[in-house]
This record gives sequence, structure tokens and C-alpha cells, in this order.
Amino acid sequence: MSCVSVSVGVGQDGVTNRALTLLRTMLFSGRNKKLVSNSKTVLYAQPLQFYGQPPLENISLSEFESFAVDRLKLLKTVENLGVSYVKYSEQYSKKLEAELKTLNFPYRTEVDDPEKQRKDHISHFILRLAYCQTEDLRRWFIQQEVDLFRYRFNKLSCKKKLEFLHNNNLQYNTISVEEKNHLKEKLLISSYGINGVTLEEQDFYKVPFQDALDLVRTRKVYLKEGYAYIPHNEIVAIVLNDFRTRLSKALALTARSLPAVHSDERLQPLLNHLSHSYLGQDYSVQKNVGKISLEQIDSLAGKSFPLCMRQLHQALRDNHHLRHGGRMQYGLFLKGIGLSLEQALQFWRMEFIRGKVDADKFDKAYAYSVRHMFGKEGKRADYTPYSCMKVILSNPPSQGDYHGCPFRHSDPELLKQKLQFYKVSPSGVNQILDLVKGMHYQLACQKYFELTHNVEDSTFSLSHPNQYFIESQKHLGGGKDVKREMDTPQRSQENSAARGSSAAQEPAVNESQYLAEMTKNLETYF
Repeated sequence: MSCVSVSVGVGQDGVTNRALTLLRTMLFSGRNKKLVSNSKTVLYAQPLQFYGQPPLENISLSEFESFAVDRLKLLKTVENLGVSYVKYSEQYSKKLEAELKTLNFPYRTEVDDPEKQRKDHISHFILRLAYCQTEDLRRWFIQQEVDLFRYRFNKLSCKKKLEFLHNNNLQYNTISVEEKNHLKEKLLISSYGINGVTLEEQDFYKVPFQDALDLVRTRKVYLKEGYAYIPHNEIVAIVLNDFRTRLSKALALTARSLPAVHSDERLQPLLNHLSHSYLGQDYSVQKNVGKISLEQIDSLAGKSFPLCMRQLHQALRDNHHLRHGGRMQYGLFLKGIGLSLEQALQFWRMEFIRGKVDADKFDKAYAYSVRHMFGKEGKRADYTPYSCMKVILSNPPSQGDYHGCPFRHSDPELLKQKLQFYKVSPSGVNQILDLVKGMHYQLACQKYFELTHNVEDSTFSLSHPNQYFIESQKHLGGGKDVKREMDTPQRSQENSAARGSSAAQEPAVNESQYLAEMTKNLETYF
């Protein structure tokens, strides 16, 4: 493909990237904001960065595209490794380092190639444009970038970590020797992996507890009067929280200015294609709609439902009611395994009227939400079943709720009782609880699959409750897959393009062919 200018009035040899220019405008425009003047030499001399300064150069459209595709491959690898191995374990690290080498991204803590740093920097900002468009896209992008950042931060030496904190103005208050000695016993009991020797050697940081929620939740730190006492070896949790907050705000800011990018007919198709690539199977439209009968659901729940859906099903049968969060999570899952709209209405009505809701109240207060799930009411959006990431990261359950991920949101003791009730062996329960303690929730669910299906080592990476169901049915059915027909966002784009004028059809076809060629090898990653 010949080099094409992305900004009007610039020739083929001098290509100005309108998208990167827009990013600079978005991040540094406004009252009293000036563009940071750090040179590339200074910026790329650092082995790790918060991506606070957008790229300050012009790049070709072909480079824009290749950088974006390579980073998307990298982030998908990060996701796949996170559900296949214990995060940051030796196997995880080796495979991620190999992928960083293959895709020509920085993988050493010493800066040995500014070009790799440049690619890492620019590609991050390109994907910000593609992944700022919806809440689900932002959530996915943030999670993968945070995991990648953590891997890289952990690779830094102690000296490099301190330099990074200093360069990014991350000043945390260390407690005095006197205070450390006064709290010695409590710090030893409360701090994970700390003994008497390491206690003397390590600095402790006193930070507001809300800045260290992951450490508080896993009981790895000492709490006193609203402050968490963080040992230096756990400071990564605070840095990650800062990185996540900054990136979340930056994506929200980018999203508000996105219409300017969508006005460029050369960038919009590429960005849309990139943002749709991560989704993979959305389990929304299937050939087997209506093939699962209502009478089968109880049996399927015991054999083939993941624990989150089994929990929701049991709560519905016991209480004859689920709150909105539970109805959405479970209802979309049932839609994904093949329940039709008519079956879904019948299923929910039959269960609710066994409780305190009569048929008339159900039709007035609840039937609308069921039809809404199927795209028959409101804005008529065809909602897709929730992925594991969405279940884990969004809308945590409160008192009286049953939705969410049991491995993420349940008290460990209650989870243990539930696993024992479902006849998971004592050794299996301990394996699952160890994974949960390490915050490897999808691996815990995959281990639950292996233990309940008598499989030594499952051959898939679990990322979706409906994937769990399909893999279970394949295993129980001797390898026969549950066939489904996916309806991808790209198809709707093609239909939309087909309705355009005949004059615009040929360029649209050419663009589609080019994008397909550009991203054809992404299929092995998704």
C-alpha cells in the first residue's frame, strides 16, 4: 500500500498523523495547560512510563496501523496468559518476555533500543483512541495495560523503582524508625512475607487505605486509623492504583473528543476494526436458539454451569426472585446458551409467581426488562452475555445480591462451604482457595471446571461463562461442540456500507479488503 497522508495538505513523504495530533490537543489543551517539552531522548531513556506525554512526532499511516496491530497482539497475549498461568509466575514471565521480543517491544529493564521505546509509546496512544469508545472497551484495555505495567515494574531493580517513583512525583511518606519499632509486632503479623530481618531492612509507607484496597482485601497490610502501612516490596500495588486512575481519566477525556477522529474516513474504519477485534465470541446469537428446553435447565445447572451461574440459578429457585444485577447476568447467560425470548419470559414468570409476585405484577414490572435484554424494548440494543472480566470488575454485589464472581466476591469461608457442598474434594478446595488468595479468579474457575469434570488439564483459556458452558457440553458430549452463529459488529458495518451510494461502494470495498489483510493474522490471538 502506498503511503497516504492522514492530514489534509501534507504530501506522501511527509505524513502528519491527525490522530496523534488530536491526542496532544486533548491531553494538553485548556486553561493553564502547556505541552510538556521533554525531548524524545529523555522520554525514551526511561524503561517504564505512565504514558503522560503524547507522541510529539509525525508518523506514516502504515506505521500507525502496524504499531496498533502489534500492541493489540501483545495485550491479547497478556490476557491469554493471565487466564492460563498464575500471573507473574516463571512460566507467565517467560512467555510474555518471548512475545515482547517477537513483537519488538521493550523487554529488558535497561533501555537498549530507543526505537522499541518509541513503538511502545506510540502504540499505547493509538489504542487509547480505539478503546475509549465504550465502557467494556475501556475496562478491557485498562486491565491489560495494568497487567503489562505490573510485569514491567516488577522487573525493575530496587534502584530503578525508586527512580521511577521520583521521576513521576510519587512521594509516599515513610514511617519513622521509632514508629516502625513501636508497631513492630503488628507489622510482622499483618504484613505478607515480612519477618524480623526483612522488617528491619524495609521501609514502610503510610497511605490512605483506599489507595491500597487490593492489599487490604487480601489482608496483606496493617491498618490503623484509616491508613495502611505498606512494606516497600508491596509498593507496586499503590503505583498500579495510580496508573489505573490516570489511564481511566485519560480514556474518558479521549472519548469526549473522539468525534474529531471519526470525521477522518481513513482512520475511523481502522479504529473500529481494532476495537472490535478483542471481543472474539460474544455468544449473543446462536443457531441453537430454542433447542434447550426449560425442563433441562435444572440438570444443566448442576452439570455445565460455571459457579457464578449455578449460584444465581440456586438463589432464584430458593427465593423465587433476583435483583436487577442478578437478572441481567443470569438472563443474558441463558440467552447465550440458547433460550429464546418466549422461553425466557416463561422461565422468569413461572419462577417469580411462585414467590411474592403475581402474574399481573410480573407483566407490568419485570417482563419489560426481559424483552429489553433481547433488544425488543428501549434502544433495542441486542445485549451480549457478560464476560468473566465484566463479571469480576463491574457492579460488585451487595447484601441480598447473588450476582458477581464467587471467586472474586465471596468470603473465602463461604466459598469453601459452597465448594464442599458441590462435592469438590478437600485437596481441590485448597487448590482453588490458593488461586483465589493470589487473585487468580479465572484460573480458580478453570480449576473448578477441571475438578467437576474429572479433567487433569483443560485445553482452553477460560474468559467467559458461556465458554465454560460450551466446553462442558463438548466434554460431556464426547467432543461435540455447541454450534452457534456469531453476529459480529463488522457485519453491521458491512450492511451499513452496502446501503451507501454506489459511488462510495468501491472505495469501501477496497478499504475493507485492506483492513482484512492488515489484521488477518490477529485471528490466532482472538
